[in-house]
Amino acid sequence: MKKAKFKKKILCIGAGYVGAPSMVMIACKCPDYKVTVVDINPQRIAAWNSDQLPVYEPGLEKIVKKTRGRNLFFSTDIENQIAVNDIIFVCVNTPTKTFGAGAGQAADLQYWEKTARQILEYSQSSKIVIEKSTLPIKTALAMERILTSGKGDITFDVLSNPEFMAEGTAMNDLENPDRVLIGSRETKSGLTAREELVEIYSRWVPAEKIITSNIWSAELSKLVANAFLAQRVSSINSISALCEKADADISEVARAVGTDSRIGSKFLRAGIGFGGSCFKKDILNLVYLCRFYGLPEVADYWESVVKINEYQQDRFIANVLQSMFNTLAGKKICVLGFAFKADTADTRESPAINITRKLLAEHAEMVISDPKALDNAAMDLDDAEGQISYIEDPYRAAVGCHALVIMTDWDLYRKLDYGKIYRSMVKPAFIFDGRNIIEHRKCFEIGFNVFPIGKPPLTRL
Repeated sequence: MKKAKFKKKILCIGAGYVGAPSMVMIACKCPDYKVTVVDINPQRIAAWNSDQLPVYEPGLEKIVKKTRGRNLFFSTDIENQIAVNDIIFVCVNTPTKTFGAGAGQAADLQYWEKTARQILEYSQSSKIVIEKSTLPIKTALAMERILTSGKGDITFDVLSNPEFMAEGTAMNDLENPDRVLIGSRETKSGLTAREELVEIYSRWVPAEKIITSNIWSAELSKLVANAFLAQRVSSINSISALCEKADADISEVARAVGTDSRIGSKFLRAGIGFGGSCFKKDILNLVYLCRFYGLPEVADYWESVVKINEYQQDRFIANVLQSMFNTLAGKKICVLGFAFKADTADTRESPAINITRKLLAEHAEMVISDPKALDNAAMDLDDAEGQISYIEDPYRAAVGCHALVIMTDWDLYRKLDYGKIYRSMVKPAFIFDGRNIIEHRKCFEIGFNVFPIGKPPLTRL
């Protein structure tokens, strides 16, 4: 059998939520490029090579099956793959530091630096190295300094190509992006490297959607984009608190505000707050950078976005406790949804984690239900004290419960037979809709005491 000849060889270091789906799309759109994804976690790579992918995204499995073994490969052989590939995407984890200077705010770059040193050590030819992970501004400078510290004739051009996809819609976002951002040094070699990456994306992305910039602007843009999105969530959630006091309806307010073309309607749905691996981490990173550069007022402004997010969850918990006669001890509460958003199994920074733990602290018995995230929920609550059970079927999960707490906006929960659920629950039965996704009046007429976000409660108590 004749061995396939590829135009270029692309490597991605990191097989997580960003790296692997991004490379799957490149492999799909560029069949003449060989794309290899490596990771230090052999179980993760084995899962990518199996029928049970480690990441759930609508449409992902279909494209993986189409490209895997053709021009898409998953491996643990990091050293050899660094040596033989031309273009290297770095998609390693950059969590918030938990120790030392900047703990609780700054990005922990130890995995990123280790990767940079591996690239330097095992490279046998010149490379284009692309930052895909969300990183603090000026990280590329540190990457350049590491990569230029040896190897004589071998050169490295560092680009920034932050990913703007959203979990739950990742494959559509990758195939039809609002924009692709590529930052480079404004040098001859930097601009040449940038054009090589532009050529890859041009296979399926219109030219007007490919934005080029200097490398520092690209690094900062990703942090700012996430900060602005999170800011909108916290803004509408802060107004939801006022609506509850003033007998206004947050959905009506959001619609009135969102029809203003200068504002728009996206990210104006009140709820229990944002989650996921990016928003909180990136805002705190931005806060740290602002303090580092002597901008305390700017830092305080962005830190307030995170504080409102925490406040919204605390309000929700207090409302559950107060509405259920100021005691949850011995009461059974069904959590509908544990993923931080619909259409993903990702539970990182999900509001459900904090809220469930606080309800357990009140000695409530918790039943967790989610169509995709139960395994991750069990890991997140592994050290939690109290009685917890995990039941995927929402009808079974609700049997014998005193309250339903809706945490994730799965479409499944909009379509449930709440009359059937009500008949199986302890009375008086409560619904706390943390995502404002169900028909509140209809559930009230069934018999529930209904507590939405940012709207007057519907209760017979």
